[in-house]
Amino acid sequence: MIDFFKYAFAKASSSQLMVIIMFLVSTTITAQTKVGGVVYDEFGDGVPFANVFFPGSSEGTITNDNGRFYLQSDNNYDTIQISFIGYETLTYTLESRVNLELNLTLKTEAAALDAVVIYTGKTSKKNNPALDILRKVWENRRKNGLSQFKQYQYDKYEKLEFDMNTIDSQMVNSKLFRGMEFIFDYADTSNVTGKTYLPIY
Repeated sequence: MIDFFKYAFAKASSSQLMVIIMFLVSTTITAQTKVGGVVYDEFGDGVPFANVFFPGSSEGTITNDNGRFYLQSDNNYDTIQISFIGYETLTYTLESRVNLELNLTLKTEAAALDAVVIYTGKTSKKNNPALDILRKVWENRRKNGLSQFKQYQYDKYEKLEFDMNTIDSQMVNSKLFRGMEFIFDYADTSNVTGKTYLPIY
């Protein structure tokens, strides 16, 4: 094959040589596919790390942080595909061998849910995996407790409080508390009995 080209170049005139060179250059150019552009989502934001590839080949790339990409191949391709988790795969037909200003938009993939069955009333506790798990958790609560870990520590203390209850207007206005009426600003109401009490210690 090499000897053939040597012979052809040796015998060809300058005009014929120019035609051969242009033919080889044009063949090389047409054998390349160049694509570039930006991949957007439906809100107009660039999609980073999306897969861009030529279908049926191992040639591909990913978009950068702004959704921009560039892909080149020595082979001829008519389409490219763009895929990313959560979006529908986009197949785009190339209008020429060089496409460097593509603006491609991915559509959000609709999540398909299986039928959900809702039961009302009481359900059987037998063969219920959730109950089995809870029982195991309860059985091993001491073995798996926080106190088993050296990294866990705490300070324990007890608080004892004395209160004066049945606070009424007669007590507030009594001579015993004259000049110390401000202490009744700390009176509180019990959530249990609903009565007013005053902490004294």
